[in-house]
Amino acid sequence: MKLTVAAADKKDIPALVSLVNSAFRGDSSKQGWTHEADLLKGEQRIDEAVMNDQFNEGHAVTLKCIAANGDIKGCVYLKKQEDKVYLGMLTVAPDAQGEGIGKVLLKASEDWAKQEGFNIVCMTVITVRTELIDWYVRHGYKRTGRTKPFPVDERFGVPTQPLRFEVLEKTF
Repeated sequence: MKLTVAAADKKDIPALVSLVNSAFRGDSSKQGWTHEADLLKGEQRIDEAVMNDQFNEGHAVTLKCIAANGDIKGCVYLKKQEDKVYLGMLTVAPDAQGEGIGKVLLKASEDWAKQEGFNIVCMTVITVRTELIDWYVRHGYKRTGRTKPFPVDERFGVPTQPLRFEVLEKTF
């Protein structure tokens, strides 16, 4: 599959919101392995207002991964934070998981961080998502041993169990 990675812009917001919600929540997400549907009740992981706010941040970018037919098959949110780049919302369409799109977006994220003068990328992953943590570890991310509380906002899902984030980092 021929893929192109480019910075998304505000006209992409509806497609990106649909992609993220379909990959993380609801029955459609269960086609893939990266969903949170069993951990949080609700269909929404993000909405257009939150994504619009992300686009208005001067120190952040959302990269999109586009298939040859023009469909957005993945995305990732990157935000400069002090001496590192925060990587969040790495998303691959449920029907395209396992095709290398996540790896392409991860590399593009690291390349962007380097171009911006950073040598550390950090992220948070729900601690019970061990298969996802293992995937990041295989791609050079280290478990820091630090955790953070999981924010509860009913607009974006109600946890079905107590949740926390684990902080992962990669230095290059």
